[in-house]
Amino acid sequence: MGSDGASPLPAAATSLVVDERRAWSADEVWDVADRIAHLTRAATGDGDLRMAVFAENAAESVIAHVGGLRSGSSVVPVNSHLSATEAAYLLRVADVSLVVAGPGTAERARAAAAEVGHCEVHVWDETGWDDWLASAPAGPPADDRPIPPNLLFTSGTTGTPKATELPPNVFPRRRSWAGFVEALAANRFVGRGRHLVVAPLHHTGPLNAVRALAVGTPIGVLDRFDARRTLDAIRAWEIGSTTLVPTHLSRLAALPADVRSAADTSTLQLVFQTGASCPVDVKRAMIEWWGPVLLEAYGATEVGVTSAITSQDWLEHPGSVGRAVPPYTAVVVDDAGDEVEPGVEGRLCFRDATGRGIVYHDDPERTAAAHVAPGVFTLGEIGKVDADGFVYVTDRFADMVVTGGVNVYPAEMEQVLIAHPAVADVAGIGVAHPDLGEQLVALVVPEDPAAPPSPEALQAWCEERLSRFKCPRQVRLVATLDRNPLGKLDKKGLRVQHG
Repeated sequence: MGSDGASPLPAAATSLVVDERRAWSADEVWDVADRIAHLTRAATGDGDLRMAVFAENAAESVIAHVGGLRSGSSVVPVNSHLSATEAAYLLRVADVSLVVAGPGTAERARAAAAEVGHCEVHVWDETGWDDWLASAPAGPPADDRPIPPNLLFTSGTTGTPKATELPPNVFPRRRSWAGFVEALAANRFVGRGRHLVVAPLHHTGPLNAVRALAVGTPIGVLDRFDARRTLDAIRAWEIGSTTLVPTHLSRLAALPADVRSAADTSTLQLVFQTGASCPVDVKRAMIEWWGPVLLEAYGATEVGVTSAITSQDWLEHPGSVGRAVPPYTAVVVDDAGDEVEPGVEGRLCFRDATGRGIVYHDDPERTAAAHVAPGVFTLGEIGKVDADGFVYVTDRFADMVVTGGVNVYPAEMEQVLIAHPAVADVAGIGVAHPDLGEQLVALVVPEDPAAPPSPEALQAWCEERLSRFKCPRQVRLVATLDRNPLGKLDKKGLRVQHG
């Protein structure tokens, strides 16, 4: 049995892909990927239409992604938790004509495809899957098409998901599969041993596994994140790299000391941390446990990584998301759009040396709204850049609370409260107030629901560490705060629920 009482993980041995059900040899992986490539070409024509993967985490999901790319068609990863109606919206916007689904999404995939029309669905682990694969020729398709980038949809925590093609710094544009694979050889996960996937494959970070597999990097796939199961996989599959978000790190750091000390993570060479801000104490604890293997990346689906920081640099600049990485340069502007001096807080932007910036699919208005100047875009956040070029993110611009005419950013208060030993999670929101316009309210999940801290104690904790105007006017204890798989909060939904 695994350390959490779950069934043992399959032996990875010399497999190219392994998940919680079985291991796949390289011949098995490429036979299925090649057949899917042929079938995707047949379903998408000359490339004007797309193929979607609407499935839970499994080996077949990764292999289907690679097969779709190998066909020369654009692949659309679809969130496996979406309803049929939500999925239909994505399929329609993306002009999808073929959906590969898993047993957990089959019913919703068929309903979504029926709503869209002219869209075929094939489900692995169902009768008919093997026949569908067998109807395609063996061997790769002719290498005569450029490889178009994935079309991804943003997480939608601020509204309707927006479609965007992965940028060239994430997804190299090449005129053939051979050229694409050659360009991917520089992928940060290549040459570091087996790569572990624990987060949903519709997100940019976990999709690194697809690009790594394309060049032959072995992959391990867990169907979902569980802290103990992840440790089991790192040991059993000799994992060299993985992508984790702050929620994952928090749950790993919260494991009992005896579990952490018994875990063998010696094979880890790189842990790519992304998705959201990580509490300083959690990240410090993880570096102390795993060593300087964490590489934090800040960016977005639309633009990839805009800044990054190693463990060593982070220990010297705690709380920073690093220096900007090519082709980007960090720029901070004031309300008038003028650049500010180093260390001064303002709207955090990035200048794209290629001039591309953010591009939303078939949506020039949203594309324009994301820019403050040609080639200079904002991810909607407030921040600063110090004299050494290190970037600090303060808050999301949309989360700003205007109370009594003063701009207050909840993230600073959240960082103070999450450091309280009795606090498991926290969110700061603005709630309407008859006199102040808005007031800052802290929603707090206690570490021990049976012995929660008092709101007064938490208020005092804040007032000892922050200027009074930055402290919440109310502290409300709540049972839970729903976060998406990347650890992001739906602040808009919280304001509706708790306003």
